[in-house]
Amino acid sequence: MFFGAAISKSVRKRELIEAYLREVVGPTVPIFSYDTPAAEVHAIERARLSRLGKTPPFADGQIAAIARVNGLVLVTRNVSDFRSFEELDVEDWSRTG
Repeated sequence: MFFGAAISKSVRKRELIEAYLREVVGPTVPIFSYDTPAAEVHAIERARLSRLGKTPPFADGQIAAIARVNGLVLVTRNVSDFRSFEELDVEDWSRTG
């Protein structure tokens, strides 16, 4: 989210978004760490998928591993990027609404 703000051409818009993220989102939305259990799941899944010729982007593997070890549903518009991960509950966000 901070990246989206940082690439804004409008300084005012960037400042408003960054303030919102710090003051509203930060205190209310939990942030999950890429910790040792996530790193282990990531390594195992990345190796398994690589053997199948489906090496995922590194960041996608990290996201999938964090969701999996924390028992979260991964909500995305890019379901195809995450379908190959085992034991990962993925919801297609493009179908909601």
